[in-house]
This record gives sequence, C-alpha cells and structure tokens, in this order.
Amino acid sequence: MFVAVASLTALSLILGLVLGFADRVFAVEGNAFAEEITAMMPGSNCGQCGFPGCSGAAAAIVDGSAPVTCCPPGGKALATALAAKLGISVDLSQIADDGPKVAFVKEEICIGCARCSKVCPTDAIIGAAKQIHNVIREACTGCNSCVEKCPTEALSLQPLPVSVQHWVWPKPVAA
Repeated sequence: MFVAVASLTALSLILGLVLGFADRVFAVEGNAFAEEITAMMPGSNCGQCGFPGCSGAAAAIVDGSAPVTCCPPGGKALATALAAKLGISVDLSQIADDGPKVAFVKEEICIGCARCSKVCPTDAIIGAAKQIHNVIREACTGCNSCVEKCPTEALSLQPLPVSVQHWVWPKPVAA
C-alpha cells in the first residue's frame, strides 16, 4: 500500500513539474489591449454584434474591422467608453438606447416548443418541452435571440421593471 501511494505521489509531482515547465516555455502572448476592451464589454456573449462572443468583438474593435458601436447590449455608454479608450470620435445618433430590457413570456400563447431555451446564451429561460416557459430576469441580458426563434411570438422584450435593485437616481436636466 505504501509503495502505491509513494509511486503515485512521485508520478504526480513529476508530471506537475513537466506541465509547469511546458506552460512557461509554450506560453502564448495575448493582446493586452484587447483584453482591456473585453473587460469593458457586457460579457453576455449574445452574438448580436455578429462575432462569437465579447472577446471576438473586442479583438475586431482593436484591429479596426468593427466599429465601437457594434455592441447593442452595451448601448451608448459602452460606445462612448470604447471611443474614449481608443481615442477616436464616434457618432452616437444611430444608436437607440432604450435602457435595459428583459424577455417576457405570454403564457397564454406559449406552446412549449423549447426553441427559445436552446438559443438563450445565458440559460435564462426555464421550462421543459410541452410546458410553459418562463424567464429568469436576473439572468436575461435582453439579447433578442429567443424572440427571433419563437414561432408563436409568445416572447417579447420589455423594459426592465424599476425596483430597488435597478433604480437609478435621474440626472438633473441642464437649464
């Protein structure tokens, strides 16, 4: 018994040292600026921008193949922050910023086809096949992918209801 424990301990120590050495020798340098831009993104990885997640969109913004206004969930605030970070000017007149939205299920017309839950990137839709579905508001990012897949139009995006957790003091109007 002692020999088996000692041999497994020695083997794991040797393999751990080999993996640690390989990690240092074969390390891949990432783009630090793209990682900073990724940290600024909402992190929902919804794909509304046309890229495979927020890291793909950030890499495209850094190399100039995507505009800073490509992230719909980020809205005007993110576009302004990205433009300031990159040192460029941006036209925000084309961006509609309606505030945060969440998906809402009209239970009377939901048929339980489960197409919406399969495309939700954050697993915010709960329910089984042939059952009425529901949306977890805290997990929903308002990406609109479930609304597009619903065959009965039972899903819609609605503004996030104002509650103590989401309430923001309104800014004063300039006179």
